[in-house]
Amino acid sequence: MDNDNFVGREFGVKTPRQKFNPWGSQVKNIMKRVVQFGAGNIGRGFLGQLFYESGYEIVFIDVVPELIDALNRKGSYHLRIVGDNPRDLTIRNIRAINAREREEVVREIVSSNLIATAVGARNLPSVADLVAEGMMRRAEKGLIEPVNIIICENMPEASKVFFGYLREKVNSRYTDYLKSHLGLVETVISRMVPVLPEEIRKKDPSFIMAEEYSLLPVDKKGFKGEIPKIKGMIPCENIVAYEEQKLFTHNTGHAICAYLGYQKSYRYIWEAIQDRKIREVVEAALMETAQALVEKHNFEWEEQKNLIQDLLHRFNNKALGDTVVRVGRDPIRKLGPRDRLVGAARLVESFGITPYNVCRGIAAAIFFDYPQDEEAVKLTQMRKQRGVDVVLRYICHINPEGKLGQIIKEHIWRGFI
Repeated sequence: MDNDNFVGREFGVKTPRQKFNPWGSQVKNIMKRVVQFGAGNIGRGFLGQLFYESGYEIVFIDVVPELIDALNRKGSYHLRIVGDNPRDLTIRNIRAINAREREEVVREIVSSNLIATAVGARNLPSVADLVAEGMMRRAEKGLIEPVNIIICENMPEASKVFFGYLREKVNSRYTDYLKSHLGLVETVISRMVPVLPEEIRKKDPSFIMAEEYSLLPVDKKGFKGEIPKIKGMIPCENIVAYEEQKLFTHNTGHAICAYLGYQKSYRYIWEAIQDRKIREVVEAALMETAQALVEKHNFEWEEQKNLIQDLLHRFNNKALGDTVVRVGRDPIRKLGPRDRLVGAARLVESFGITPYNVCRGIAAAIFFDYPQDEEAVKLTQMRKQRGVDVVLRYICHINPEGKLGQIIKEHIWRGFI
């Protein structure tokens, strides 16, 4: 996650440079190029802007035919920034390739030195298969320039997970080359991108909207060779600190707002955060996590408080149109022992602080019974058939008779808000 020291720290744009073309004997002057796996919300709504404004040609790899066709037909797409400073941007210098066109995708990997992913954790094995083939081809050609992959996925230890997928696909004789010539760079993604209505997507599949926030903390130690100069990209020495800051500030606050908002029948996040009582609980919960994060990672106290106020302001962005059921979806995962709610409570408790308001959010999440969410249905069935204690023990890994369990049940008995 970002901090106040990041604000305004933007890198300049590189001019095109001489680059080796592995598909011919000539060397020619071409624009820098990035292979972007995933042309969805984060790919188009965040990374595309950063790469374009940093002087890159962007080659999107996706599987949605109508989106690929729209991007190639125009050679650009429309990005609308919504919020306090609304504006329209045109992202140019783009191409799109269907991920099923394996040979074409591999060629792009071989001839590029920067790759990014924003495909969702479950799709990373498919990306790894293509990257592995590209790296073996590079090794066979004797290319010595390293490749860096910026992994923009919401998952812990993303670089280790992705390397594991790669090792399954790469012939063992290329393992040393893979280790020395491939940088795996973890990131912290905080830009919020709204879900577009179906009628807008049908009119223009390439159109996307996003909030203004555009900073991308990355793991400085993950790079091989020179770190590329990308506008908004902040190389961090301790990316884990920023991952936890994002998880236990942004994600924790967002989830509590959603689950409490659901209990009060609000539709949108902005409606929930405008409720005085909900805002007070969210802010108090984030002050609890702030104390623990400051202690653990030595963040500046004022920096953390300013971050909380900035997030509360961003949650209030009506133009995002974010719904409480979207933010609250998959409650079983979000109630996991290391995730944004229980993980936050454990962190706070470990520093001798009582996570009273975080526990209020956990209580509300246990009663998230949205009928169109498969996990919410399973959670509701477990709670009704076997009781809250079973949910606490087997989903949250919380002792129902322990301190946290008792606080959570107290909130259930007294009402969530």
